[in-house]
Amino acid sequence: MSRPEHQAPPEIFYGEDEAKKYTSNSHIIEVQTRLTERAMELLALPDDQPRLLLDIGCGSGLSTAILEQQGHTVVGMDISPSMLDIAISRDDIDGDMMLADMGQGLPFRPGTFDGAVSISALQWLCNADKKCNNPVKRINVFFQKLYACLRRGARAVLQAYPENSQQMELLAAAALRSGFGGGWLVDFPNSTRAKKFYLVIWAGASSFAGTRHEMPAALDGEEPGTVEYEQARMRMMERREQKKRKAVKGRDWVMEKKERQRRQGREVRPDSKYTGRKRKHWQ
Repeated sequence: MSRPEHQAPPEIFYGEDEAKKYTSNSHIIEVQTRLTERAMELLALPDDQPRLLLDIGCGSGLSTAILEQQGHTVVGMDISPSMLDIAISRDDIDGDMMLADMGQGLPFRPGTFDGAVSISALQWLCNADKKCNNPVKRINVFFQKLYACLRRGARAVLQAYPENSQQMELLAAAALRSGFGGGWLVDFPNSTRAKKFYLVIWAGASSFAGTRHEMPAALDGEEPGTVEYEQARMRMMERREQKKRKAVKGRDWVMEKKERQRRQGREVRPDSKYTGRKRKHWQ
């Protein structure tokens, strides 16, 4: 089966029909969830300290929703209008969404974000899907702008499906030239089906905690069902449940969310004396 990036540019490939199928596919949801949770582990953010994160190639918001469930504020960007339409309509996403091409740069002020995540998007930069697109130039622009918009000490974890070793070298070399440290991390390297690639990079030699960055260890084994992987997933799920239990969504929270949605141009029901009131459940 041909790779998606060989069939059409992303804004065309992920049209309205494909965007709906992508978002409703249970297997894709499971995989994206697993990849995002692993990316958050590799991002190594301090516990119980909400951060401002950038979700690059956020698509329909599958990864964005997971990042927000962990208490972080997220800005998502994607090149597909159809995918963003779905992300904006989701009830489990509060952050802002931006229609943008990552190959043309990231339009943010220097030092804006505490971290960045990208799931299943980076490989699109390696493809010349238009005559005007030069993959090498687009990759260089992407990493230069990513380095600029991250705080010093921040990490970026970019999960991708590189087609070959040449693409891996091209992406890693561009990141290092732009000032990043780090490199590729490959989980389950001995498994054809379970192997996953993450470009783990950092802006600056020291982390937010003042310690020097170190390349995290890859997961080993043949399948994602190894004990180490399952233990990591259980820890992640426990943290997510704890954050859910801590969240108290009263009237103030509801009013703030509705006002934010109005600013984003969404259709919001008028406020009333019943807004944010806890509902009674009759037996």
